[in-house]
Amino acid sequence: MISISHLRFYVQLKTLLLLAMKIKNAILILLLGMLLPVEADEVPAFIKGLDGTTVPNKTPAEAPENWLLAHVDVETTGLVPGYHEMIDIGIIMTDLEGNEIDRLFIRIMPNHPERTAPGAAAVNGFSVERWTERGFVSTSDAVDQMVAFHHRVADGREVLFVGYNAWFDISFVDHLFRNSGKTWRELYHYFVLDLPSMAWSLGIHDLGGPGMNDQLQIEAETSDPLKHTGITGAVSNVDVYRAILKKSARE
Repeated sequence: MISISHLRFYVQLKTLLLLAMKIKNAILILLLGMLLPVEADEVPAFIKGLDGTTVPNKTPAEAPENWLLAHVDVETTGLVPGYHEMIDIGIIMTDLEGNEIDRLFIRIMPNHPERTAPGAAAVNGFSVERWTERGFVSTSDAVDQMVAFHHRVADGREVLFVGYNAWFDISFVDHLFRNSGKTWRELYHYFVLDLPSMAWSLGIHDLGGPGMNDQLQIEAETSDPLKHTGITGAVSNVDVYRAILKKSARE
């Protein structure tokens, strides 16, 4: 007959054996984790593209002849980059004084036109039928055209991206390039110039609209949705830039 003390001993022994097996298994798993190679997450192509970017040796102040400006305006299917998409883009390349060198306009068919916000369509007139009638390119072709235009016009010079509320435009350009496995940094410098911020430093706090136009003494961009495009926006941006330079020189 097994005594109570012997029974307790067997129970404790069994508990210790089970604990020892758990510790052994944990050690084996740890050792295997240390010995087996760990597969790192694949680096996206648009991140790898950053390896090809360079840092300029001289700033625009030191070598203005080595720098250009890309005045960019985009029209989109809405306000949220990454969900909404570009439907056209206008780019005007100038020197640092705002003298035009060349321009590009591309109409793009978004991958998800069904996401178009009514407010956006009311501003830019986008519809699949109208874009089909006017002609368009795919998102990947748009990137290829932008890259080709940039290299032809820049010809090795550094280019600063200039926009009106620039975060909006560069964010949509960023997503357009990411979807093609590229990065906008292949074209433009890391710094981005924002026109309302430049105007703000001169005491113009309107951010846009008639107040801004009146103080800079420039004409407003068309508000006709059938005429309002990325290139009309880019033209307006160049006008704003030139006016800011003039006002800054007077003051």
